[in-house]
Amino acid sequence: MTEGKKIAILGGTGNLGYGLAWRWARAGHEVIIGSRVAEKAQNAASELNKKPGAGSITGTDNLSATRQAEVVTLTVPFAAHAATLESILPGLNGQVLIDTTVPLIPPKVAVVQLPEAGSAAVITRETVGDRARVTAAYHNVAANLLEQDVEIDCDILVTGDDPETRREVMQLVEDSGCRAINAGKLANAAAAEALTSLLIHINRAYKTPHSGIRITGIDEISGSE
Repeated sequence: MTEGKKIAILGGTGNLGYGLAWRWARAGHEVIIGSRVAEKAQNAASELNKKPGAGSITGTDNLSATRQAEVVTLTVPFAAHAATLESILPGLNGQVLIDTTVPLIPPKVAVVQLPEAGSAAVITRETVGDRARVTAAYHNVAANLLEQDVEIDCDILVTGDDPETRREVMQLVEDSGCRAINAGKLANAAAAEALTSLLIHINRAYKTPHSGIRITGIDEISGSE
């Protein structure tokens, strides 16, 4: 388990952010929920603190949460992606930034629609520059599973250009109760983002709420570079 870190979860009032907040708090990290409206984040934190092991999650606006954190996790819809990044730029000063964003464009969310830049994660890197160490993860896991005290049968693909930062995020993934897979450079996030639309289609076709992915042929991942 990673030594306790201060983790801001922007968009933490949504399902994915809510689940990650609880799991990381339960693992001993200091979690700060971020939202456009501080009161909304505070209410979500209050609800989360009622869950077993949550500890003392706090809530505030996105920029304040970013300024306090060592790790910033972006869990907003693609429609809010650009505006959220612009709003937190003044608070970024070298933190790890985990982008979970999937470029889903309603109504055809079961069809891959990657942006011209290649992926949401690449847009994030181009927007923040050297203000943060950008990685991407958690694109293919069902948010409702993260909210439950269950074993998650889904691997988390972690991408990022800096190997050390990638390893740091992989450990945070393990802390959240999931198996982390080193998926290489940030450009590879395009594959993980695209997979989400495939999984949405599979969920509909097979009438399951949470299909996921598993990488086979790997018995030991601790030595991954």
